[in-house]
Amino acid sequence: MKQKRLAFVLGGGGARGALQVGALRALNESGYQPDLMVGTSVGAVNAAFLAINGFTGQGLDLLVQAWQDAAREDLLSPNYLRLTLRVLFGRPAGAYSQQMQEFFTAHGLSPDLRFRDLSGFRLVMVAADLNSGKPVLYGQGPEQSVLEGLLASTAIPPWISPRQNEDQLLIDGGALSCLPIEPALELGAEQIIAMDLLDLRGTLSVGDGFTQFVYKYITAAEKRQSELELALAAARRVPVRYLPLIPPEPLPIWDFKHAPGLIECGYEITRQAISDWQPARRSFWIRLFPERQAVHHSKN
Repeated sequence: MKQKRLAFVLGGGGARGALQVGALRALNESGYQPDLMVGTSVGAVNAAFLAINGFTGQGLDLLVQAWQDAAREDLLSPNYLRLTLRVLFGRPAGAYSQQMQEFFTAHGLSPDLRFRDLSGFRLVMVAADLNSGKPVLYGQGPEQSVLEGLLASTAIPPWISPRQNEDQLLIDGGALSCLPIEPALELGAEQIIAMDLLDLRGTLSVGDGFTQFVYKYITAAEKRQSELELALAAARRVPVRYLPLIPPEPLPIWDFKHAPGLIECGYEITRQAISDWQPARRSFWIRLFPERQAVHHSKN
């Protein structure tokens, strides 16, 4: 029988993206090989690094090293409210954009790298266009710049200003597709493994007052958005294996110093999930709207 086209969908979540690294390690060890990786925000970062270095043990070792480097650098400031006020008064924090670009290029994402230069699985990264209100997919044209796509997909306000591209105003893809299942469907995915970093408890770790209100508002919108994309996959009869990658404790998106522990946590969560997917079980595909809990895995 013809093997169905398998897509890995990697959601956004800032520093919690280290959980995906462990999950990808467990999937690789269990023999899962994607035809397509679709990533938003930090999910795009993980997917891009593996597209360059290969979805192999060695490629994953290099990705782990990149996360260890990120844990030592101040890639995103914890002073979310101050940065927001700077943006409102027309003083964007350009230093973070430059620092992020330098980090990517130092780890192999050179400005002249094009999607045509990649081999192995197909890479697609999702950004959001504020002018059209639609997702923008990088990787559909062979001459597109991989670095440009990654910078657009990770342009997360208020740290990084939107990127102007002709008539497009691009920001972090999570604004419109935090768990990009719909783009994977449009690209022909016939089965999906979705690595979700959404953690509703994260609202407890960002202070109080207006800041917490904004964070809750964004998280609620992301949750609803992901549910709709899961529902779309169900309507099209495309099976989804859903991985809720949630750390033991709430973690804000800017706190990268916990990367080593999160990698191990993501690995253990996924190893347990894979054991639940074995063919001996009556069914291993998720329920339509799974609860997002740290130790919950769908079982039918």
